[in-house]
Amino acid sequence: MIMANFDGGWRMRPFVSAAAGIACFLVVAAFGGQVLVGRALAQGAVQSVHGDWQIRCDTPPGAQTQQCALMQSVTAEDRPNVGLTVIVLKTSDQKSRLMRVVAPLGVLLPSGLGLKIDNEDVGRAGFVRCLPNGCVAEVVMDDNLINKLRNGKTSTFIIFQTPEEGIGFPMSLKGFGEGYDALP
Repeated sequence: MIMANFDGGWRMRPFVSAAAGIACFLVVAAFGGQVLVGRALAQGAVQSVHGDWQIRCDTPPGAQTQQCALMQSVTAEDRPNVGLTVIVLKTSDQKSRLMRVVAPLGVLLPSGLGLKIDNEDVGRAGFVRCLPNGCVAEVVMDDNLINKLRNGKTSTFIIFQTPEEGIGFPMSLKGFGEGYDALP
């Protein structure tokens, strides 16, 4: 869940979003009651595009139905090997809405992942696990957060590689509301 607000004390370096055409490298798949994140270079077909967001769907191994997620990936302007992927999905029982953010390996875990929407601090979330392709922060989205994302122009996700060095990833919110509404 999104927790305490930032109180400053970090430097944010400017980065810009990569083109919306960047191939997403992650997909969310339901398997055995757990939700897993894994590589999907050839999986997760694009079902629709909503502004700067894509809905990608895939049928996980052993599942009866496909799982869809609203996704966007960005890359640091001056560090092409540092990227971030945001994945928004509704659970199969439609009772929860989740946001998963996959940050690069090497992120400072205790500092968590920060979020600003239109330069307003929203809070931070802790990382829940690291996988071979990145570390995952997860947030159960409430109506307040969804409305901020729906009505905002830009979100900035902040990771830390050292306690003093915050790296901001600006991400367009254009099409978020339309894409969220289109999620099955």
